[in-house]
Amino acid sequence: MEAFVSIIAIALMLIGTFGIIFLKKPLDKVIMFSILDAGFVLTVVLFKYLDVALFAALAGPLSTLVFILSIVK
Repeated sequence: MEAFVSIIAIALMLIGTFGIIFLKKPLDKVIMFSILDAGFVLTVVLFKYLDVALFAALAGPLSTLVFILSIVK
């Protein structure tokens, strides 16, 4: 089961990474960034770094907000 979840986490990170690189619209990049962040948090939880996962889960929405503000300017 853990191998299946790790494959999903790696797939989420790859989809988010390639989406950020290849998509042109800024709002599409925000969506891909959220997908990348979900895969990253899942990977951190799989390695049992729960304190880092807590920080990433709290910092994720803030970094998304900063990313959106940079697009607006």
